[in-house]
Amino acid sequence: MTLRPEYALGHSEFNAFLFASIGEDKAGFQLTVLSAMTRLGLDAWSEAARLSNLPSEVAAQALTKTIASLPEGNWKISDAATIATRLVASLPPRGVPLASLAQGSGKLPAIKMTLPKLTFVSTPPIWLICLVVAICWFFLVSHLTASPAFEEGPQTTTQQ
Repeated sequence: MTLRPEYALGHSEFNAFLFASIGEDKAGFQLTVLSAMTRLGLDAWSEAARLSNLPSEVAAQALTKTIASLPEGNWKISDAATIATRLVASLPPRGVPLASLAQGSGKLPAIKMTLPKLTFVSTPPIWLICLVVAICWFFLVSHLTASPAFEEGPQTTTQQ
């Protein structure tokens, strides 16, 4: 599985933008650009890359519309343009959405992520072995300690 560089949070050029505060929502929680875009169903990293390729004024206008579509928090709809201008300033420079673009190909290099492989062990798990031993022990003990009344058959009493 590969992870594109803009999704690598520790190294993303968009961190300053995505984790910048818009303000507090009505519940009193800090609303970041990332959480706001997530609430609106947008891919925050793709949107950040798109905005960083736009001129600052156009990016601010687009972000203003996004902020205006959010339910109001401790900001007013009229403040959306001011907030958007402040946030756009934290985007990477125009034309360089990612520092790690492949040489002239326009494709993003892939970061290789290795996931642990699930392998089935050729020997059965220890709990299965214990279960089989317990069942065998049960039948062995029950066979060896059978009731004497059943072994001798029916008892007949004779009177003399």
